[in-house]
Amino acid sequence: MARIETMETLRAIYGTPKPRSVAKQLDHIDRHCRSFIALSPFVVIATQGPDGLGDATPRGDHPGFVGVADEKTIVIPDRVGNNRIDSLANLVERPGVGLLFLIPGVDETLRVNGVAAIDDDLALRTAHIAEGKVPATVLVITVREAYLQCGKAVMRSKLWAEESRIDRGLLPTMGEMLKDHTRSGEPAETQAEMLARYATSLY
Repeated sequence: MARIETMETLRAIYGTPKPRSVAKQLDHIDRHCRSFIALSPFVVIATQGPDGLGDATPRGDHPGFVGVADEKTIVIPDRVGNNRIDSLANLVERPGVGLLFLIPGVDETLRVNGVAAIDDDLALRTAHIAEGKVPATVLVITVREAYLQCGKAVMRSKLWAEESRIDRGLLPTMGEMLKDHTRSGEPAETQAEMLARYATSLY
């Protein structure tokens, strides 16, 4: 096995990209991207930490929770979470961001790359209210690149296929896994307890 350490070596293995895969890249949100975002209830946000490690985090809500202000600007509300704020902390010093939008049942995905700013403007936050709760902040992303990703990865994984759904019992509960990860001496939260807690804290 040899480690690949230069672009020349890497390109020698993979060759040049297909012309259409390069030509499809936009520098803005067009009507097709806008429609995709409007139908998407789930986006993965990728940032980079101070140690150089990448960080990817999920964001989800009702379809269209990500707003398209104009062809160069999208807005993502920050719903309540665990307050680690890893992504937000990364973006304070390294504002480059990558987004991957998914739509259940659709094999293709949408990739958007740009520069993010964290904003606490009240009017902007109020425009993204959900269940009566105003987000603490919103991400305002200036779009630099936007392009559709082919469905091969989702098709190979059969991500949306009914037969791909697993019995939740094949995994320990979240409470059991967290008990091990935190080395807690407290009883593990049951799945039922966790779901009841989430029911009152999603927003």
